Amino acid sequence: MSKTAQIQNSPYWWVAAPVRPLPVQPLPQKTDVLIVGAGFAGLTASVILARAGRSVVVVDKMMPGEGASSRNGGITSGNIRPSFDELSRRFGEDRALAIEAEGKTARKFLYDFIRTEKLDCDFQPVGKFGGAIGREQYEAGARTAETLHKRLGIETFAVPQAEQSRYIGSDFYRGGHVRMDIGGVHPAKLAAEILRLALEAGAAVHSGTEVKGVRRDGAEFSVETSAGTVSARQVLVCTNGYTDGSDPWLRRRLIPVRSRIIVTDPLPTEVMDRLMPSRMMYSEGLILGNYFRPTPDGTRILLGGRDASSGTDEAGPTEKIRQGLLRIFPELKTVGLSHSWYGHVAMNWDMVPRVFEREGVTYATGFCGSGVVWAPWLGTRAAHKLLGDDQARSAFEFRPPAAIPFYNGKPYFLPALIQGYRLRDRLSLARATR
Repeated sequence: MSKTAQIQNSPYWWVAAPVRPLPVQPLPQKTDVLIVGAGFAGLTASVILARAGRSVVVVDKMMPGEGASSRNGGITSGNIRPSFDELSRRFGEDRALAIEAEGKTARKFLYDFIRTEKLDCDFQPVGKFGGAIGREQYEAGARTAETLHKRLGIETFAVPQAEQSRYIGSDFYRGGHVRMDIGGVHPAKLAAEILRLALEAGAAVHSGTEVKGVRRDGAEFSVETSAGTVSARQVLVCTNGYTDGSDPWLRRRLIPVRSRIIVTDPLPTEVMDRLMPSRMMYSEGLILGNYFRPTPDGTRILLGGRDASSGTDEAGPTEKIRQGLLRIFPELKTVGLSHSWYGHVAMNWDMVPRVFEREGVTYATGFCGSGVVWAPWLGTRAAHKLLGDDQARSAFEFRPPAAIPFYNGKPYFLPALIQGYRLRDRLSLARATR
């Protein structure tokens, strides 16, 4: 790999929209709502609540948006990990359709929010191509696309292998499917813009403020932080992949998983035209498959995937992700990388995002790697739940996720689990009709 020494191990997104600490302000002693987590979910909820006249305090032990909100791939997939067929088996077809329908609503909410609020975040409603690894997967995807189009009116269709060159310049896939309700954003710019709205609405946002614990104190909550104690009528927790020991109950239910992203050096226009002629967002049908896209300016390729490492080494994990890039686009063998970084997404036992309540505390969490859509949406559902209005209704209001046996925050089982997924992907490729 060329230019290894020049790779920056920080998010590409931070070049145009660096995350920064907020000026230190005295922490209010009392508030209507205290929100833990200043990412997409917490900040969007704070906008809704503050505009409704509630006093709102948002605290985060890091800088606003410093976690997954500014580190992700910026694809508005709103993906649900279980397939439509699996959701139907688990919850029934009506609930599965309600979940898929809410995904459509959640994307529309995000797009309307961006346009109405005039958020400067490089929003590109270009659609997404999902590559099939074999004919069987292509046919299953075609059936799902037909169901979603007929039942929910989603603009989605199958792309046979003979026509896929219109969408992607790769021979790895055996056709695929397109969803036109998916696009791309610059996630760090989006996080910065939602922060701006929160501050303008009157929310008090405090960075570098760690929550030590939350306890019920009569009709209110007492929230102990590193900057003092706050009395709050309501508490909303939106910590997701960066949940720590301040909430051991939640930590036992969320698995932080590293996701690593690489970005190529600038590519000639003719290369981008050949490899990504439609300039769409992209994914593939493997458990540990890659997601990829052009950067907003159309000059580079950004590609991400699971990072099974747990140490500080950057070179090894970067090379593994780069091999995924070369599997799809072999001609990029001599192209250098400009950036490589990782962030934590949060998975739960059943892989479904949710809003729920426990002992009076409301949670919006477990976005399972698709937080660009689900975090703002479920943040708003949680905010409306706290306001007690009819907009709180959601197909994602489930019981709390199940605790993971013998787990207290360190995912000891993750390396074995990822190896198992890799084996399943190898078997899927070996069995696929290619």
